[in-house]
Amino acid sequence: MTQRVLVTGSAGRIGRAAVAAIAAHGHTVVGLDIRRSVGLPPAQVFEASLLEQDKLSAAIAGADCLVHLGATPDDAVYPRPGPPADVDNFEDDLVPNNIVGAYRVMEAARKAGVKKIVLASSGQVIVGHRKAGNIPVRAEASYAPRYLYACTKVFLEQLGQVYAAHHAMKVIAVRLGWCPRNQDQIAELTANPDDQDVYLSPADAGRFFACAVDAALDRLPQFAPVYVTSRPLACERYDLGPARDLVGYEPQDCWPTDASAF
Repeated sequence: MTQRVLVTGSAGRIGRAAVAAIAAHGHTVVGLDIRRSVGLPPAQVFEASLLEQDKLSAAIAGADCLVHLGATPDDAVYPRPGPPADVDNFEDDLVPNNIVGAYRVMEAARKAGVKKIVLASSGQVIVGHRKAGNIPVRAEASYAPRYLYACTKVFLEQLGQVYAAHHAMKVIAVRLGWCPRNQDQIAELTANPDDQDVYLSPADAGRFFACAVDAALDRLPQFAPVYVTSRPLACERYDLGPARDLVGYEPQDCWPTDASAF
């Protein structure tokens, strides 16, 4: 069945991959981003922030599914240095986009009657378990967030769970692996073999989101967290079983496939 799907953050690296894969599965994709989204007809593109309520409401009107990727993508600095450089981007960037913006997106979805929501969380919400060697980390593991950005993703997951429970939505919170955004992150991954096991290629990200959109609504639980990475080189550090069982996701790539394809 053809669906109308709103993808927020549609101009980002994962957003572009999600848009292309979902559209390739025959769905009508609408994109919303502060930057110009490519690969979509002008009538299906909204250049706006998550805080522009009128444009957000217009973008989500008539949607059957929401894929929410829009966010400030990480802590500005980590590990946090000492004085005089001991600053963060929590109040300036993380709260407006990842807290207030997430709330506005979910409110817009509720008012529009959207029943299937896919929220982009992060493996950073449980990274403490992975660093301690408790692998593969299961979906039911307690939160062990990396830093402030990860805390906003904990909020996003809990927000999704609340809306699922109270507003008859089916919500998947997808804890994404590491899809590097620049050459510095590629160098960091190259130097850390353990992190290569949680690499996520753009193509595999697109595969997951297309599978999630295709999944039959009546077969989904009310709320489910899942992990999504590409194929590990050494060992599975996040439990990929629930993504496979829930929506049929099977990763095809492994590090460093398309790592530099910005």
